Amino acid sequence: MVIQETGSLLHWNYFLALESDTERLSRYVEFTTKNFDTYSIEIAHLLLAASSEVDVVARQLCKRLNSSLTADSINEYRNVIRPSIPELETSVVSLPRHGLELIPWKNWKNDQTPNWWSDHTMVKHHRSSHFEKANLKNVLNAMSALFLLILYFYRDEIQGRRMEPPPVLFMPPRDLAYVSPTLDGPMALFFKEK
Repeated sequence: MVIQETGSLLHWNYFLALESDTERLSRYVEFTTKNFDTYSIEIAHLLLAASSEVDVVARQLCKRLNSSLTADSINEYRNVIRPSIPELETSVVSLPRHGLELIPWKNWKNDQTPNWWSDHTMVKHHRSSHFEKANLKNVLNAMSALFLLILYFYRDEIQGRRMEPPPVLFMPPRDLAYVSPTLDGPMALFFKEK
């Protein structure tokens, strides 16, 4: 038997694992603005994992966009990413099943750190006094932020191709990508032409 390996999209696969955990959370906490302040150990786990991956992907995206710069903080990421992907600040991620739309990078428009990132830092370094910041609102924004970064990271790498499997909870901005059946049947995420 011959086995061929075509390579995998590591960041995409990790996002899908986190998305699955987030979807499981929705069985216990309804994703609605009334529950945005709900916090728990599981939500803290998801917030820390998603934010950590934001850090990893943002650093790699910055290297790809400008290899001469070394960016290693959220403000430095903004300075490198903004000129190449200004639409990131206004990109809307939707959760159609829950009737939610999130703009996780909106604070960058005012040269500010996203609230979810600042809160993640407080949970990471001062959990005993800021555990309530590990809440549903922050985890949904962190996951949306990660989703967008990963899409922009892979967009040029797999241009004209599809990503499978598609997301099930988070949907991309309409001008960036869409989820649709393929010609042979399974669902996939397709990037739109630039």
